[in-house]
Amino acid sequence: MNSVESQPQSASSPSNSWSDDSLKNIHQIHPVVQAHLKRVYLSLCFALLSSAFGAYLHTCWNIGGVLTTFATLGVICWLQAMPPHETQIRVCLLMVAALLQGASIGPLIKLAINLNPSILVSAFVGTSIAFACFSVAAMLARRKEYLYLGGLLSSGLSLLIWVHFASSIFGGSWGFKISLYFGLLVFVGYMVYDTQDIIERAHLGDFDYVAHALILFTDFIAVFVRILIIMMKNSDDREERRKRRRD
Repeated sequence: MNSVESQPQSASSPSNSWSDDSLKNIHQIHPVVQAHLKRVYLSLCFALLSSAFGAYLHTCWNIGGVLTTFATLGVICWLQAMPPHETQIRVCLLMVAALLQGASIGPLIKLAINLNPSILVSAFVGTSIAFACFSVAAMLARRKEYLYLGGLLSSGLSLLIWVHFASSIFGGSWGFKISLYFGLLVFVGYMVYDTQDIIERAHLGDFDYVAHALILFTDFIAVFVRILIIMMKNSDDREERRKRRRD
């Protein structure tokens, strides 16, 4: 007989450790918190539908612009100022804010439709997949594992503001590229951070699903807009290269 006995594959082996630990982490989420997350994501889905309707209204009547942007900020401030127990009114305000936000990005969506409608679909599907993957990753991770990202993301957001301010003064396309790609990275990070932050707040007794849905909606729109711009820019560059080859 061999002196070294063959050992069966244990739960701590590389092939099983991740899945077993992930299941344990999912079970750490209290059933009450799980029910809260369902309300949050259901509210988020309705907010996205309302935003899509707002974008559709812009394509019909050109209502989106600076006024709808300021109106969105005003409705969000109104929502945040209301007490959490005014649930029905706050849900209505969330839908109104989402509709106005959709109208505000309506010019960009209309431009994408005129350029290539498939770009709009691809950008939305890509954003949805990224959002789902990073949200699930935050849920499967150990509790509070990604909360340290809060300081880094806040610093990144401040840097984006300064880059935008500097590019508006000195001009050039460098500021736009930095804010586009680095901003995408920052808001993808916020998807993970905000998901874990919402879970921790719910464990501490904060079940304000309207405010939590608003946070995730803001992250989704920020990532969607940047992905859409990047895809439009790449499509336009490909079209220019094709024209040069023909000439």
